Amino acid sequence: MAAENYGRPVFNDAELLRKGAYIDGEWVETAPESFEVTNPANGEVIATLPEQPVSEVERAIDVAHAAFKTFKNTAPRERARWLRNMYNLMLENIDDLAKIIAWENGKAMSDATGEVRYAASYYEWYAEEAPRMYGTTIQPGNPTNRVITMRQPVGVCGIICPWNFPSAMITRKAAAALAAGCTVVIKPDSSTPLSALALAYLMEKAGFPKGVFNVVLSHTRTPEFGLRLCESPKVKKITFTGSTAVGKILMKQSASTLKKLS
Repeated sequence: MAAENYGRPVFNDAELLRKGAYIDGEWVETAPESFEVTNPANGEVIATLPEQPVSEVERAIDVAHAAFKTFKNTAPRERARWLRNMYNLMLENIDDLAKIIAWENGKAMSDATGEVRYAASYYEWYAEEAPRMYGTTIQPGNPTNRVITMRQPVGVCGIICPWNFPSAMITRKAAAALAAGCTVVIKPDSSTPLSALALAYLMEKAGFPKGVFNVVLSHTRTPEFGLRLCESPKVKKITFTGSTAVGKILMKQSASTLKKLS
């Protein structure tokens, strides 16, 4: 997509451009309301996506919670293979993924391509780390005792992402969670959701089970979505990249369930 051509890019795999949310391995393309994603270069509408009701966030949480019960018991080497598959798939589709970023975010193609490489590197890194989540032994005060710690997945992770790195801000969070055996519910920024949906499409091809990776969509209900993720007892971790002001709100909303927060 040349700098002087802000029209619709041509994709090698048009299936990467999705038109709906992704819950329990299924694409949800309809809702009572919708919102538009526009090209920041010229204001042209490039996609119309469902404005999901808050009930869909609850459903995505329930799905992720159910999937966690089995996903947490998958062999670390198996999770590593799926993560490596994601890394390979992102590089195989680097041109298309970069075009999506450039189209919805406004980055130059060189910057967008660099972001895809950067985003994919998280899957590579955590594919290598997944089998190596070792515990530790601790010297006890009583020499007849043995003290051992084990690392275990925490549970469902709510992932809230900004617009400025629509691919890398997802992978840096999701790759770590998936490597540990956690499941995720992702809320991308409503101005750049197409990159998140393209990643969901690749998740299917990588082999991840249904319900492990979920993407919910909203433009007008983002604060309500965040509140449900923070207050749900089924969500055990919230990760957010954005302003300090919003971070304080999320921390306050997570206090009632004593969530882990970063």
